[in-house]
Amino acid sequence: MGDAAKRALDNAQRLEPNSPETLLALGYYQYRVLRDYGSAKTTFVRVSEMLPGSSEVRRALGGILAREGQWNQSVAYLEQALTLDPHNVELLMKAASTYANLLQFTAALKLYDRVLEITPSDPDVMAYKASIYQVEGNLQQAARLLSGINEETPSEVTFAIKTTQLRLERNYGEAVRLLQARLAQFNFESQYSKAVCQISLAFAQSFAGDTAGTKVTAEEARDTLEQLYRDEPDNEFVAAWLSQAYAMVGEKDSALKVAERAIVLLPSAKDRAWGPGFEENLALIQTIFGEKSRAIDTLSQRLKTPGESNVYQGVAVLTSALLRLDPIWDPLRSDPGFQKLCEEKQK
Repeated sequence: MGDAAKRALDNAQRLEPNSPETLLALGYYQYRVLRDYGSAKTTFVRVSEMLPGSSEVRRALGGILAREGQWNQSVAYLEQALTLDPHNVELLMKAASTYANLLQFTAALKLYDRVLEITPSDPDVMAYKASIYQVEGNLQQAARLLSGINEETPSEVTFAIKTTQLRLERNYGEAVRLLQARLAQFNFESQYSKAVCQISLAFAQSFAGDTAGTKVTAEEARDTLEQLYRDEPDNEFVAAWLSQAYAMVGEKDSALKVAERAIVLLPSAKDRAWGPGFEENLALIQTIFGEKSRAIDTLSQRLKTPGESNVYQGVAVLTSALLRLDPIWDPLRSDPGFQKLCEEKQK
């Protein structure tokens, strides 16, 4: 992505260095490739003066400000963009997840309903709406929206929200059946995607008491992800999933090391939107290996910090309701400090 984007940008800068289109390309390169959010913001502000009616520029600024942790300003830009382009589905979805990060779930649900007016019964939008009910702890409402999701569902995130639902319901048998069916039938777009699905299955098998099955599934995922990590040692998402695969096969030192490496690759200080999710992933690894006080400290910080979840695909934010319901946190349940986290009212 980086090389091709750089060549296109160099070409545009040579031909029309000061056109809005060239500056847009520069802004996206600074934002998405270099992760230089300060420079990207400066570029997009300059473009917004040239293109005052552009919702795209405001949407980009909203994304950058979220990365900087300026969530209220991020929402303000996204609302400006929606005023300019009220039926833009991608924009509505982005604004909904940003409101969810701010724990403004009513606002997020209203925006998803606006999308469903434009694309009625869209299973992916219904799944994102269900994820809001999940983080609120309302599993009945979530289940209704997810009833049509099966092993052939194209979107990986939508499918992950469904398997999270089954885990939160502690319906392990159905989770194992669904994940095994997907692994047998679904045409995955990459080895990475398949390995992520295998890790979900390993967790479900573990909760269902199938120790032998867990080991076999997790070893397959580990072998795939180790190769991907060798090829992309700076990919924080590969590192995080590999840490979970190591944890499921009982390789504690490797799991902790790679989970910590993911945080180094994308620290919260650099990216307030995605960075905190890697700390959450480390808390999961710590939980699996009985490092209770460290995990609870990490989760306590995480609950106070907006940011996309890394343990829950498609879920915008970690909440006390998820801690309360999810069996992945069961090893912490007897600890008074963890019980306090589960009861906390988030602001």
